[in-house]
Amino acid sequence: MSPADSPGGPPPSIGPRPSAAPAASPASTGPSPEPPPPAGYAARPLELADLEAVHRFELRLFPADAWPLEMFLAEVRHPTRRYTVVLDEAGVVVGYAGMMAVAETGDVQTIAVDPGHEGRGLGRWLMERMHRQAREAGAGTMMLEVRADNPRAAGLYESLGYARIHLRPRYYQDGVDAVIMSKDLTPEGGPRP
Repeated sequence: MSPADSPGGPPPSIGPRPSAAPAASPASTGPSPEPPPPAGYAARPLELADLEAVHRFELRLFPADAWPLEMFLAEVRHPTRRYTVVLDEAGVVVGYAGMMAVAETGDVQTIAVDPGHEGRGLGRWLMERMHRQAREAGAGTMMLEVRADNPRAAGLYESLGYARIHLRPRYYQDGVDAVIMSKDLTPEGGPRP
């Protein structure tokens, strides 16, 4: 899949936000509520009805590396995958991301933000959402591939704590190398899930 970039049940929904959050007790150890996407945007799990719009988006942004529609279909149905779409105020898909978590490892399958909506925190929000989803699935490490000719994406990943661990020569269809990056998802000093 293009970093920026198989069958099962639907991903869990974000769910409604409570109208008033109760005061947290100092002994509270439960997960904190998920922060909303940046102002002016909504997010939800990707639905089958979104696939054509997401695929058109994919073809436009990643013409050399776009997944076929059938691959998206297999991915969103797989029980170890979680896909999210971000919508603008008009309800148009302006970003999407997907991750997989198997055992102790999560992997960013895809992430994309419409160029007209870059610089507004959507990519960072999507990445942080995938980190939470991977932790909830028991992953202690998150991996990703990024095109070697995409320093903006690599910079975002590094700012989120990813480290470059490997180079895959000529990984992409147009011959560009992939930089493999990894991030520890465990709290510092904490146990691995």
